Amino acid sequence: MDDLPEIIPVFPLPNFVLFPGVQVPLHIFEPRYREMVADVATSHRIIGIMMLKGEWERDYHAFPDLYEIGCAGRISDLTRLPDGRFNLVLDGLAEFRVVREVRDRQYRQAEIQWCPAPAEKLALDDAAMTALRDLLITYLGEPAREVWRSLVEQRGLRDANLINFICFHLDVTPIEKQTLLEARGARTGCLIDVLTFRLEERKLGPGGGPAGSSGRLQ
Repeated sequence: MDDLPEIIPVFPLPNFVLFPGVQVPLHIFEPRYREMVADVATSHRIIGIMMLKGEWERDYHAFPDLYEIGCAGRISDLTRLPDGRFNLVLDGLAEFRVVREVRDRQYRQAEIQWCPAPAEKLALDDAAMTALRDLLITYLGEPAREVWRSLVEQRGLRDANLINFICFHLDVTPIEKQTLLEARGARTGCLIDVLTFRLEERKLGPGGGPAGSSGRLQ
């Protein structure tokens, strides 16, 4: 992390949480964030993605509250459109914690502390892989077998890459995803807790979760 910047632009989004190792396409249209992309395109190309907190709508064009921890990504593909908007692909890089905001641009910036989840904490042995697969199949239903086969056997995802992919694509609430991001090295256990809670909730039927329904990977 020593070669990464200590001050990065912050792109606040509603109901969206990025995870390391995940690629996402973004369309940038607001003038202040067009300026942000133009500025970083010629330097480190890193943008911090953070989820908006609370009643952000009434203060959106100023500085609504953000969660303390976000995930930064690096621009891997960038297209500037004729009207000044941008299409880009952001590659999830690492978690960070905001130390303080820096307000000398139209867009938001922050001095940050990089806090990536230790890779060894997200390592999965064969028993853990099997347990996670079985839990996902229980939660998502039989289609999860083919999804697992595609991710693990064909794409070779494992350990942190697999956990982060599941956390990003799993159809759970944004708050749950933020909790998973903040868990960092405890993310695997937190993911299991979320899935287990959802399964118990489902057993309650109406009022506690639809009986017999299944989640999905987005």
